[in-house]
Amino acid sequence: MTETGSTSTGVPVVAGHQASLDGIRAVAAFAVLIFHVAMEAGTALEPGFLGGVLSRGEIGVPIFFTLSGLLLYRPWAAEVLIGDRAPDTGRYLWKRFFRIIPAYWLVVAVALLLWGEAHRSDPWTWVQMLFLVHTYDTSPWWFGLGPKGLGQMWSLAVELTFYLTLPLMAAALRWFALRGGPDLRARARRLLIGLAVFGGLSYVYTIFEYFPEYRPWMNVWLPRSWTFFVPGMALAVLTVWARAADGPVRRLCAALAASWGTLWVIAGLAYLIAATPVTGPRFVGLGGIWTAFYEQGLYTLIAFCLVAPAALEPGGPTRLHAVLGGRLMSYLGRISYGVFLWQFVVIYLWYDFTGQEPWTGNLILNLAAVGALTVALAGLTYRYVEEPARRLIRFIPQSAGGAGPGSPKATALRQNA
Repeated sequence: MTETGSTSTGVPVVAGHQASLDGIRAVAAFAVLIFHVAMEAGTALEPGFLGGVLSRGEIGVPIFFTLSGLLLYRPWAAEVLIGDRAPDTGRYLWKRFFRIIPAYWLVVAVALLLWGEAHRSDPWTWVQMLFLVHTYDTSPWWFGLGPKGLGQMWSLAVELTFYLTLPLMAAALRWFALRGGPDLRARARRLLIGLAVFGGLSYVYTIFEYFPEYRPWMNVWLPRSWTFFVPGMALAVLTVWARAADGPVRRLCAALAASWGTLWVIAGLAYLIAATPVTGPRFVGLGGIWTAFYEQGLYTLIAFCLVAPAALEPGGPTRLHAVLGGRLMSYLGRISYGVFLWQFVVIYLWYDFTGQEPWTGNLILNLAAVGALTVALAGLTYRYVEEPARRLIRFIPQSAGGAGPGSPKATALRQNA
């Protein structure tokens, strides 16, 4: 099944903004929203096909991780493969700070003031939550993955850890790739081999999560999720490689982009398999080591198949762009971070307002109301918090050794993450 819809050269578009990736962000954000509303309504806990399908909406988190790997690692891949300058680490970290922290701090303040009770006056609780280190507390005062209204923030803690460690990962991959000499193909292959090792380490790490005894807190630490970041980082390597040299890799990228329908069917089938008991019970972190392996493998496949066509999309109008890059999907993608941040706050406020008890049904009504309110809050947060905060990066000086103009070929490879 191929959907070309374009007479483009097949070279992946990596310079500037890719609207199709915004569409993928929207899909991921609303998958997580539907999952959480369905869990609160109890529908996702019911036996049968519908409950199984709704219970795996958490797949949105691995999709976000894959997008982060793609967009953030690409400048380092360009440095290794085509001689671009490495990103300025300080400026990169400040950019990440302004991207995620201001809006996150707003939601933390709202949630702790609403439901923090006695702990809202505890400085350590504020430190844990504001700096996203709460997932390292193995005996917290809250039940579940975080304080009320903040249960989804474990995945943001994983993202933050990835941001902080990515320069070190990139340095290790660079060292290994440069051992291959000046040949572009040899370096690119070594990058992909190194990434495969990082992905494999996720599964080794999972073994130690369950043996010699089960340690559930390890489920929400970065190494378990390397398998989700690695496909995006590998796609970053492929996009740079395909832009730099014609040959089999460019044809591979063109084939993957053109076969977006086939890849999405594969993702859908993998999702249906993941919705069965093969991935364990319908709560994060419960189950055995084999269900954990199946979940990691299936979620990795789903994330890759969804993201790859958009990441490798060629220039010119395509059907994929028409599906993912339209005005509505682009807007929902831009505000997707706010959708992720606010959803639990909105869910609990909605249940308090309507007097509903958890697990009492009414999925469609609750989803419509929670979805509308969340989108409204996310839109306001994007306009008045996220965008003003991101513009502050212009006040951070760039060091002389940071990312510069690079080679002419590298200039076309820049992507605003």
